[in-house]
Amino acid sequence: MTLRDYITAVPKVDLHVHLEGSMPPETLLRLARKHGIALPVNTLDEVRDWFTFIDMPHFVNIYISISRVLQTPEDIEQLARDFLKGQAAQNIVYSEVTYTPYTHYHQKGIPFHEQLDALNRARRWAEDTLGVTMRYIFDIARELTPAEGAITADWVIDAFHEPDSGIVALGLGGYEVGHPPGKFSDSFARARDAGVTLVLHAGEHGGSVNIHGALAEGSVRIGHGIGCIDDAPLVALLRERQVPLEVCPTSNVCLGGSATLAAHPIQRMIDAGLNVTVNSDDPPMFNTTLTEEFIRCAETFGWSAHQVDRLIMNAARSVLLPPDAQAALEAHISGGMVDARVKYL
Repeated sequence: MTLRDYITAVPKVDLHVHLEGSMPPETLLRLARKHGIALPVNTLDEVRDWFTFIDMPHFVNIYISISRVLQTPEDIEQLARDFLKGQAAQNIVYSEVTYTPYTHYHQKGIPFHEQLDALNRARRWAEDTLGVTMRYIFDIARELTPAEGAITADWVIDAFHEPDSGIVALGLGGYEVGHPPGKFSDSFARARDAGVTLVLHAGEHGGSVNIHGALAEGSVRIGHGIGCIDDAPLVALLRERQVPLEVCPTSNVCLGGSATLAAHPIQRMIDAGLNVTVNSDDPPMFNTTLTEEFIRCAETFGWSAHQVDRLIMNAARSVLLPPDAQAALEAHISGGMVDARVKYL
């Protein structure tokens, strides 16, 4: 069998995946029809063609449509269930999902706890029926004001320690240029004081400055992080601390962080001894999956099954779970790797 078969079969972890950006075309069409919301396309085949990435404005237009069709907590639950079905089909056994609750509160008035309850209904259903699970990184969109960002921070602070809340971190997402992590320092400081973990996007665009900023705010992982590679002192610091970097190669190419996959710095980052993980970001919007990310990179950079295993285990060791749950996940993935090797290699 082939390495492609092995990558398809082996258990995987996705640390950087946006729930809204993971809406399948089928879900978008179903919810649009349910709520009588017009789309620029009408059939499922047309929606699938429309999802093909063209440029940033097109990407934003699709994201706006996705947000518009999420009108109720039940819609959010349906999105999460459909997402988890897709993860299970790829043998992605654990995902840490970035989700932006303020959008759906501000636009449609859906209370935060109704959103959280909907996500948790989907999570528990998937654990019981599919054998996969997820946890949540609720993020502040960089474009918000500090006062608006504080609303999300307060939600996370209040719910973080609730039993089985599913929340593992407060995040920061959105377009970096002009919106440094320090813009929300007050919210991050209050979150840290409350024992909330921080996971911030940084270094996707604009070089290394926002990575420095994210580390200064206490981010335990870096979302993307590719802008580190030309900053030698930062590379040394990231290597020393083994800060996990959530690299999303196809997303980076589509959004201009790298001209091509062959030019992507992921191999240089690995060679520099950094703690690299491979992730999917907004997979249907970039015409990819986590499985495809590994396959494309393996073909482009000549990765072996051993290198794929190493990157998957980097992710498994970087999850934001209690030590016993993290160890159980790592053992499950190790066992799956053994089974897949026997069958496919």
